[in-house]
Amino acid sequence: MAFQDKTLTCKECGKEFIFTAGEQEFYAEKGFENEPARCRDCRDKRRRSREGGEQRQMYKVVCAECGKETEVPFEPKNDRPVYCRDCFSKRKAQH
Repeated sequence: MAFQDKTLTCKECGKEFIFTAGEQEFYAEKGFENEPARCRDCRDKRRRSREGGEQRQMYKVVCAECGKETEVPFEPKNDRPVYCRDCFSKRKAQH
């Protein structure tokens, strides 16, 4: 079965997010029947609050590939490009 990216709306924050073909394939492999109801940011926040863990320091950056503003959990160095989650996944899949 060929999966295609889908645009979904987060039930937590109301923002649209992409449920990628790769994520859909992963869900199918794991036997998950429901699509995600929350965007990745809201899922991460929810997970951290359940774990009672300390909030990670996040740093605002601009993706070196697509130019989208995003946040990363590490302090970026000026000599290395930083990518948003989607571009990082694409680059990782190419290698």
